[in-house]
Amino acid sequence: MSQGGERAGAETGEARASARPQRGAPNAGSHASPSAAGKPSKRQKRRRRKTNAPAAPPPGGSALRELPPALGAKVAEAERVLRERKGPPGARPGQGKNRRRRKGRAGFPAAAQPAGAASGRPSPAPTAPAAPHAPSRSAATHGAPRVPAYAALDLGTNNCRLLIAVPTRPGQFRVIDAFSRIVRLGEGLGRTGSLAGTAMDRAVAALEICSHKLSAREIRGARLIATEACRSAANGREFITRVQRETGLRLEIVSRETEARLAVSGCGSLIDRSARGAVLFDIGGGSTEIALLDLRRGTNRRLANNIVAWTSLPVGVVSLAEKHGGRNVTPELFEHMVREVEAMIHAFPGRNRLADLVGRDGFHLLGTSGTVTTLAGIQLGLERYDRRQVDGLWLNDRDVDGLVGKLLGWSFEERVANPCIGSDRADLVLAGCAILQAIRRVWPAKVLRVADRGLREGLLTEMMVADGVWRRPASHLAGTGQAGSDA
Repeated sequence: MSQGGERAGAETGEARASARPQRGAPNAGSHASPSAAGKPSKRQKRRRRKTNAPAAPPPGGSALRELPPALGAKVAEAERVLRERKGPPGARPGQGKNRRRRKGRAGFPAAAQPAGAASGRPSPAPTAPAAPHAPSRSAATHGAPRVPAYAALDLGTNNCRLLIAVPTRPGQFRVIDAFSRIVRLGEGLGRTGSLAGTAMDRAVAALEICSHKLSAREIRGARLIATEACRSAANGREFITRVQRETGLRLEIVSRETEARLAVSGCGSLIDRSARGAVLFDIGGGSTEIALLDLRRGTNRRLANNIVAWTSLPVGVVSLAEKHGGRNVTPELFEHMVREVEAMIHAFPGRNRLADLVGRDGFHLLGTSGTVTTLAGIQLGLERYDRRQVDGLWLNDRDVDGLVGKLLGWSFEERVANPCIGSDRADLVLAGCAILQAIRRVWPAKVLRVADRGLREGLLTEMMVADGVWRRPASHLAGTGQAGSDA
């Protein structure tokens, strides 16, 4: 800028300053500093900009009068909406925006609200902003389809287990609640032929917890089964009646064939898809189910259709340990137990249905029981049992032999101290290993796959297949899949 322009600008500023009194300006008798007299302050500059800014035309002013009447009315209405969004005069900056944000947050379904919102407790800030098109509470509650929940309960000779799950991707489900407790319902059954009073009391106490869990949810389908202990006990039916009277649960005593089929359905996803044959076994507390699967023609969603032979041995970890002892097991006693179980298997007429595949590539064993999962946990050196690391683990034949030998060399106290065994299984694990070794002698395989799943997963899979939940649109399902099962 030229000197004349600077001077003219200064004079104009002085004229404006003299015409408008300034807040905090010096009195006539005071001495102003040279810089203040020749150069306007920042506050003066801001006020000049506000004063010189063109005034906004009032609603319905000349700018609107120049438009057609219909268009002018629309513009006026749009300006009115904008003023309402900005809030009334004197409102705090951002107040309208905060109000809109609270309104959007209230539109989420009840399940998506932060914890403590209903009780008035302070809640953490949401991790993501609400979507601008979030559904209203009423639409989320009444318009969205409910995800069906299914429940499966397995009361065995040693354990009481419950799973509650919802279907997800085709062939899979997500577990939303679970319960497991060692009850030893079959304790003393081999000697007396009946269920003991203390054992029934333990089982009923566990079933009462299961009943509370089931009543707390909306269950679409449920199947509650009892296996070998109730199947073989003289007072098994009376116990089932007591359970219904005291807990409200109606248990179904299933056959050995049904138990074998459910074990296959529950573990089917762990069968090697390139295998030509497999032997699946479930070492229980009072019985051991074995199924031979011929996979040379491929597999389908119902893997139980590939069963070419099956058997249920009347021996399990509880009955074998009670017969021979489980605390102090010598190598000689262990070998005696193995041969006893092996003789039972040789009495099975269909044991040779896969004789041309046994021991070769394309053939493997698949075990589901506390015995094989315990061996897997020890192999991994787990300080605490972790199903995610155990389920699906492959063990070769040398690994299994080494693990069984290690357990035989441990004292009872050392077995109790192992975190994957503990006091509940310390007197049962070697009996389970004896059953495992008998199976491996009859059907030798280069590899064994470990399954931490079984009857409950089979029950859930069969119920969901029967209801056709995986044939429905994906919007009816919840979650993205889980460690539940593949069909």
